[in-house]
Amino acid sequence: MNHFESELEGLKKDFIKMWELVALQLKSSLNALASMDHEKAQQIIITEMEVNDLDLKISKNCENIIALYNPVAVDLRFVLALIKINTYLEKVGDIASKISKFVIKSGDPFYNDLINKTQTLAMFEEACDLLYDVMEAFKTNDAQKARDIFKRDEFINEINKTAFISIINSIKENPDNIEKYLKVIALNRRVEKAGDMSKLIAEEIIFYIEAKVIRHRGK
Repeated sequence: MNHFESELEGLKKDFIKMWELVALQLKSSLNALASMDHEKAQQIIITEMEVNDLDLKISKNCENIIALYNPVAVDLRFVLALIKINTYLEKVGDIASKISKFVIKSGDPFYNDLINKTQTLAMFEEACDLLYDVMEAFKTNDAQKARDIFKRDEFINEINKTAFISIINSIKENPDNIEKYLKVIALNRRVEKAGDMSKLIAEEIIFYIEAKVIRHRGK
C-alpha cells in the first residue's frame, strides 16, 4: 500500500466512524422521543460536539488529498462523494440534536398522543433503518442497495403527508393548541429530512461506484 492508498484508507476509517456515530445519534434520539427520556436526549446534544469535530477533520483531509495527490477517476469520485456525504451526515446529526431538544422541552402528554396518532415513530424507525442500510451500501460498494433507498424514502414522505393533513384537521377542531400542533409538524419534517439525507447519500454512492449522476425524481 503506497502513501496515497494509506491516506484514503485512513480517511475511510474516520468517515465510517462518523457515520456510525451519527446513525447511533439518530437511533438514540428516536428512543429518547419514544420514552420522552430527557437524560438520554441531553446526552445526544453533548455527543454532537464529537460529530462536529469529525466533520471538520474529514473535510480538511479530503481537501488535502485533492491538493496533494490530484486523484483521478474512481479515486476522485470517492473523495468528492465523501465531501458531500459528510455534509449530509452533519445535517443528520443536527436533526438528532434538534429532536433531542424537542424532547427536553416537551413534558406534556399531549405530544405523546399526537406523535402516536401521526405515526411519527414508525416514520422515524424507517429513517433510522435507511441511514444504516445506505451505510452498508457504501461499505460494500453496492449500487443496487443504494438505489433501494429511493423507494423506501417515499414511504416516509407519504406518512408525513398524511400526518400533516391529520394535524391541520385537528387544528381546525382545536385551535387553542395550535402551537403544540405546529411543533409536531416541525418534528415530523425533521424526521422526513433525515430520510431525505439518506436518499442524497445514496445518489452520491451511485456516482462514486458507477460514475453516474443521479438526481432521483421518484421514478
